[in-house]
Amino acid sequence: MPTSTRFAVAVHILSYLALDRKIAKTSDAIAASISTNPAVVRRLLGDLSRVGLTNSQLGKGGGARLAIGPKRITLLDIYRAVEAPEIIAMQRSTPSDEDIVGRNIQPVLKQAASTAEQAFFDALAGQTLKDILRSIKSLEAA
Repeated sequence: MPTSTRFAVAVHILSYLALDRKIAKTSDAIAASISTNPAVVRRLLGDLSRVGLTNSQLGKGGGARLAIGPKRITLLDIYRAVEAPEIIAMQRSTPSDEDIVGRNIQPVLKQAASTAEQAFFDALAGQTLKDILRSIKSLEAA
């Protein structure tokens, strides 16, 4: 089953923008860093802009910038901007109520998923874009 890379790419985009906040970055420049198509970058920038993480301007000298400081952007903010709200999907069809498993699997799985998702969201909420940028710079210096 394929997994989404939208979150990872969005973190890459925001890290690229955070590296030098004074200069607006074009979707072409960002796409070159990611090794993807600029249209992918523009779509994600649209999602990030809708929640107030980035802003863009058109024309000469235009491009994307962070709308708020990297210290105020959590990984959870980024995740929620670009990914579906649930990370664990339930069965699409309704299970049979003819047996004990079919009657009870959905509520049991929903509770397990809720617990796992909350731990995941808590971990993302505890890290900021500034933390990511600090780690990137530390690896580069090593």
